[in-house]
This record gives sequence, structure tokens and C-alpha cells, in this order.
Amino acid sequence: MSGHLLCGLAANPALPAELLDRLIDGLLARPASGPDESPAESPDEADAELALALSGRADLGPARVAALAACDEDAALHLARAGLLDAAGVDPAARPAVALALLDEGAGPPGWARLLAAHPDREIRRRLASVPGLPLDVLEALAADPDVEVVAELALWTTEPSVAARLAAHPHAEVRRGAASNEAAPPAALAALITGEGLAPARSCLVCDREEIPFTHDPYCPRTDCALRGGAACAGGHESTLHEIRQQAARNPATPTAAAASLDGHPSLLIRWALAERTDLPQELYARLAEDPIPGVRSEVAGNPAIGEPLIRAMAARCGKGAQGGAGGDEVAHSLARHPRLPLDVLAHLARETRIGPALLPRIAGAAPAELARAAASADSRVRMLVAQRRDLAPELRDTLAADTDAAVVKAVVPHPGLSEERLRAMVGLHGVRVLARVAANPDAPPALLEELARHDPPVRRAFREIAGHPNATAGALLPALADERARPRAARHPALPAAVLADLLTDPDPEVARAAAANPSLPVDVMTGLLGDLLTHRWGERDEASDRRPSGPRPGRPPRG
Repeated sequence: MSGHLLCGLAANPALPAELLDRLIDGLLARPASGPDESPAESPDEADAELALALSGRADLGPARVAALAACDEDAALHLARAGLLDAAGVDPAARPAVALALLDEGAGPPGWARLLAAHPDREIRRRLASVPGLPLDVLEALAADPDVEVVAELALWTTEPSVAARLAAHPHAEVRRGAASNEAAPPAALAALITGEGLAPARSCLVCDREEIPFTHDPYCPRTDCALRGGAACAGGHESTLHEIRQQAARNPATPTAAAASLDGHPSLLIRWALAERTDLPQELYARLAEDPIPGVRSEVAGNPAIGEPLIRAMAARCGKGAQGGAGGDEVAHSLARHPRLPLDVLAHLARETRIGPALLPRIAGAAPAELARAAASADSRVRMLVAQRRDLAPELRDTLAADTDAAVVKAVVPHPGLSEERLRAMVGLHGVRVLARVAANPDAPPALLEELARHDPPVRRAFREIAGHPNATAGALLPALADERARPRAARHPALPAAVLADLLTDPDPEVARAAAANPSLPVDVMTGLLGDLLTHRWGERDEASDRRPSGPRPGRPPRG
């Protein structure tokens, strides 16, 4: 198959303009549909992938953009979302999906929205309902749509408060469910969805629309035509949808605090979990949620930036090897460790009691220089390792951590920019293979050091993968990295590879490696030219004469999709 090589060339930033045009023309001039194919049938998968690869280039220009958009729907959608496609060249009736993408980017005229609001395909109308900034008359048309799922989508996405308020009181429960998640809905309307005060009962839901009630949807439903959500149930009161409405409203930050807090102690873990996400509840309510029997609820509370220090300390005291934290203690500890206002002494306790892992924690990221210095001087290497995750440490503090006797601390700090070659070599000398891959990832690692790391005996596979993508890597460092299966595709993209090696990699049995080599900007132009000629001849039977090349535009008899 030649598709991976064509896609590689299509993505090559050094592809000359004449070869780019030839590639686009070859795509446009692909053979017409066979006698047994529908004339509107989509291009094959490889052609679609090629068109998409071409659409990602930064040097297309208006004519090439129009040509690619005309020949492939996915490419047109990509170009529309990238702001490259001119709306003047798009027929919304023929290509509604592309028109929707342009409207979503604010690049389509309002008349398109009015046209699509009356489209016979309900999926088009449903997708239109999520487009921001629709004219009021289009909002009204969608709010009156005969398909309830279109109206529910509008209820979820509209930014017009009056429309959201009206849909929050819609007689269909599914529409109310959409409004319950919408932050543009007025607070009073959201409160009513929780309390029911002043709100007439819903008259229907998707379950009783489609099934004889009472009905409970089988979570392992074998029916291929069934679109009901898992757990959907209705016994005449639209029970599952009303539960979802309360859950969504409880999570919605626009819902008044008092209305959300009225759900305190609700038997549904999903509603309690939604409450635990809110940042405006009283501390005593958070304290009750912190005692929840479900670890996920407790973990959500632990990471909530609104909880105060007393509750943070109480929850941390229940975490750890000797504490009675119950099931899910590690999950709670991990969330606490990521709390942005966690006291540093509590973080030190958590680092000793649970495995936090190599991550830059919010509290460390926001720590003042004096706090960092104190933590970096901790006797506990796990605390020093957390400080070493920062990439903007003062040089003195960085170098102190780089000289640490604990390999885990050194591994954390070694990708930090600014480390000298002497310091990097000292790390390798002291800690060997334990830090070698991280040294190879340092942005300032010099070419000579990378070559030495690539030739290290025994080889370190992870170091090969870092070297393969390192901008300072030379051919001498990259050639050994090609021996590693996972590093090979990255190395094949590296512009420091010699031309002869790149030419060999074009025939590599791994398509990902060959594609990367074809996309390498160091591939010689004469190699690109010969490769493209061979590929086009093999793929579409193109002859080299310029007279065979078609002008840009859709192929007659094969209209664009949409």
C-alpha cells in the first residue's frame, strides 16, 4: 500500500510547491466510481486520509484549500474549523456538515442557520442547536422543533437566558434535563428543577415515549435499535430522567447554593458526588460529604478548592498506612495531594504515607521561593522529589537537587532547563542507567553527550526514545536509536538523519516509520520527486505528462459529499 508514503509526503513541510500541486491534482483526478458504485460514494479510506493530511499544511493558499474542500468532507471540515475555508464557496444545502462547521466558527452567514433549521435531517437540526450565537428567530424555530432531542440539545447549549428558562419548564423531561446543565439558565429556573416549586410536572420522557410502562432498560440491552441510556426507567413519573435532572442541576454552578444544598443526604451517590464538585457549599456540608461511604465522593471533596484547612487536615489524618481511612484511602490521599491550598506539612505527611507519583502538584507549583527552599531541604527524599518537579527553580536550588544522592530526586530534576553539561555528566556518573533516559530528555543536553548516551552499554531503550525526538541529536546519536522499535518512527522524522538513511527508511516494513521518513524535511527534493511519481502511477495510474494533470475542482459525476 502506498497510502502511508503519500500521507507522509503530504505532511512534509519541505515539499516543493509544484509537487504539492501535483499531489493535490492526483487526488482530485483519482479514477471515477465503478459501474457498481454509487456516484455519491465517499472516496476510499486511504484517499480520505491523504486529503486530511494535506489539509493540515500551513502553505495551502485559497486555491488549494478550495480544491481539497471540494474533494473530501473530512478535509473540508478540518479546513473550516481552522478558519481557512471561504464560506462563499460552500453550498449549505449540498454540504450541511461543512456549513455547520463554519457556523460554529462564526464564519457562516445567518441565512445558513435559517436554512438548516428547516433541514429534513434531524441530526443536522440537532447539531445546529449547539451552535453559538444563533439568531433569535432560529432559536425559536429550534425550540418548536417536532423532534424532542433537537429541543433538548438547544436547552443544553443556548446562551439566551429567556430561551433556557422557557425550556427548563418544557413539558418533556428530556428537554428539562438539557436545561439543568446549562449555565445560561436563570438561577430560579434551575432551583425549580431541583425543588419542583412552581413547576408543573413533566408530561413525558424518552422512556414512556418509546416503551410501554412500567419499563426499566436492561443495561445489557441486546437491541441494536435501542438508544435509551443505561438505567433509563419510567413507571409513570419519569423517574430516571428526573433523577438525572437533579444530578445535573446540582452540578451546575449557576444553581443557587440553597437549592443545591437541599439535596444534602440524598440517597443517590451520583447526586452526592455532584454536590461534592460544587465550590459554594457550607463547610459543614463538605464535612458530611467527607464522611461519605463512597470513596469517589470523598475523593471529590478532598480535591475541592473550597474546603478549608481544618477539613483538609482531618481528611489527611485519615489517610495513610496507620490510619483508619477505609476503602479508597489512596484515592482520597491523591486528591488531597493535588489540592491547591494544601499546607506543606500535610503534603509531607501524604508523601510519606502514600505513593503520589512523579507529578508537579498545584501546591508546589504555587509555592513561594522560601517555601520551596524549606521543602527542598527536607530529610525525606519524597518531599524533595516533589519540589524537583518544578521547571522554574532558582539555579542554586536546581543545582542542589541535581546533586542529590537519591536517584528519584535526580530523575525528577534532570529535565530542568539550564543544567550544565558537567552537571548532566555527573548525574550519569553517579546514578547510571537509573537517570540516563531523563538526562537524554534534558533540553540542553549537548550533541556529544547524546551520542554517548546512545552508545551506552548496556543500551537503555527509553533513552533511545528521548534521543530520537531531541532537537540536539546528531546522526551519530540517531542511528543507534533506530534499533529500538518504539524510537524508530520518531527518529525517522528527525531532520538530522542522513539522506541515504532516509531513502532506506522509505521502504521500511513498518508503515509508521516509512511515513515518518517521507514527512522528514531533510528528504532530498529529487527523492521526493521520484517517490511521488512512482506512488501516483501505482496508486491512480497517473502518467507524468503535464497534460494528464487535471485542474483543481471536484471530479465531474462525483459530487462532494454532504
